[in-house]
Amino acid sequence: MKGLQPVDYSARHESFERWIQTPLGRALLASQRRVLDHHLDGLTGARQLQVGLSHRLPLASGTDFSQKIITTPAWYPHMPDGVAVCDADELPFPGDSMDLVILHHTADFSPDPHQVLRESARVLRGEGHLALIGFNPLSLWGARKLVSRHQLGPWGGRFLLRARMEDWLRLLGFQLEGSATFFCTLPLQRKGNYISRQSKDLECHGHFLPVGAYYCILARKRVYARLQRRVPWRKTRVVSLPGAVGSHGTCASTGTVKKQQNSSGV
Repeated sequence: MKGLQPVDYSARHESFERWIQTPLGRALLASQRRVLDHHLDGLTGARQLQVGLSHRLPLASGTDFSQKIITTPAWYPHMPDGVAVCDADELPFPGDSMDLVILHHTADFSPDPHQVLRESARVLRGEGHLALIGFNPLSLWGARKLVSRHQLGPWGGRFLLRARMEDWLRLLGFQLEGSATFFCTLPLQRKGNYISRQSKDLECHGHFLPVGAYYCILARKRVYARLQRRVPWRKTRVVSLPGAVGSHGTCASTGTVKKQQNSSGV
C-alpha cells in the first residue's frame, strides 16, 4: 500500500479564498458576518485577533476594540497594516494579550487543529472570548464533501464535528456560552438571493436542527485562582517572654529572689 501524499495546505487555502468569491461563497461569508456581528455586539477591549485563511476576509468589523489584528498563512504584496503572517498553530503573540480571538475555518484547514485551539487559548487573556467557525459534517455540505471527487474550495477542509470542538475547548478551560449551526442552504451555485430577509432575521439565532452548513461556537476562557492553605498555628513555636501572662517566672519574682540571696550573704 502506497503512503499517503502530504496535504498541500497552502494550495487549499488559496482554493478556498477563490471559492469564497463565488455567489455561494459570498452568501456564506455574509451569513458569518451577520452571525458574529449579532453575537459579539457590545464586546470591548484592547485587542481583537482573527486567525483565518486570508486577510481579505475580515469579520466582526463592528466590534469596539482598540486594535484589530488579522493573521494570514502566506505573504502577499501591499498588505495593509494590522496583518501578521504566521501559522495558526504558532502565533507570534505573547500569552494573555488578546481580549477576543476569532477562528475562521482555521481548524478545518490546519494539519493540527488541536494545536490551533491551544495557541488561541494561550494568547487569550483570562475571561476573554473566543468565537470558532467551522464546517458542519452533519449537513448537506458534509454529504457533498463525502461524494466530492476534488478538494477545491470548502471541500478541501476537514469538517470536524462540533461536539469534538466543544470537548477540546472544555479541556482547555473554556466555558461554552453558545453553540449552533447556521446557513441551511443547498451547496449548489445558483443566481439570486440565497437567504430571504425573513431568514436573515432568524438566522442569527441558529437553526432548530443542527443541519446548517457551518457552526459557530462562543466560549469564554476561565481562570481559576488557587486557594492558599492556612498556615497551622504551632504552640511549640510560641516563646514565653518575662513578665508575659502565663510565663513561668516574672520580673517581680526574679527581683524578690535576688533580695533574699543578698540578705543571706550568699
